[in-house]
Amino acid sequence: MKTKAPAKKGQASGLSLCNGAALRKAARRLSQLYDDVLAPCGLRLSQHSALVHIERAGAPTMSELAKDMVLDRSALSHNLGPLERDGFVEVTVDEADRRSRRIVLTAAGRKKLVESKALWAQAQQRFEGAYGARKAERLRELLADICSDELHDAFFGERAAG
Repeated sequence: MKTKAPAKKGQASGLSLCNGAALRKAARRLSQLYDDVLAPCGLRLSQHSALVHIERAGAPTMSELAKDMVLDRSALSHNLGPLERDGFVEVTVDEADRRSRRIVLTAAGRKKLVESKALWAQAQQRFEGAYGARKAERLRELLADICSDELHDAFFGERAAG
């Protein structure tokens, strides 16, 4: 059984015919590029992304943030650990529902986010310069489709509703 597509000129060899494996490989490569540019501020792309999501949401609950970032709660906790340790976020008890925890961006976290956003913008500009702005925009559209609830529901069918 054939498991690899033939490489085109200029294309990385070993591209899997598995959509999931190909996407994960591309995500790892892109994360490496952004991580390299973000390194001077001491954050990885996943940490920068978490801070951006927290800033946008205000003070989301763990469940809200996990859903927004399409992560399970254990992966989210793993990502938040260094941010909490370094004082960029605080996990607090929700006043309305004491069983829930809210993630709050601290003053140090807001300052770090300003720093990381400037570096992220450089990474974004470099990627779009190398890959092409139109292709990058189309890529984001395709990825948004993949992250959609509609695809999730279509993939799982009735099981997702039940």
